[in-house]
Amino acid sequence: MIRLMAKRESSFDVTCPCCGAVLKVDSATQGVISHVAPVKPKMFQDMEEAARAMKEQDGRRDSIFRQSVEAQKHASELLEKKFQEAVKKAKETPDTGKPIRDFELD
Repeated sequence: MIRLMAKRESSFDVTCPCCGAVLKVDSATQGVISHVAPVKPKMFQDMEEAARAMKEQDGRRDSIFRQSVEAQKHASELLEKKFQEAVKKAKETPDTGKPIRDFELD
């Protein structure tokens, strides 16, 4: 009976640094005997506050989407301007024939 009591006393508690859960570990077998999950606080006090937060999140998401659409429109305009500039430069610069390659210079 004394051995049985000694085994019961050989367990210890460990707190998880990540989630805060408490693990009871048996030192003899090095196994987890029990687990107590941490208490999670409520995110919102009531449903109205949760609904307000969801509406704000929807507004932010729509705003980000509109900004990305505008950026995409401007990107196509920028690419078109670059293309027109390259065409203009190609027309101004006459074709001199075959380009000289590095190995031909030796």
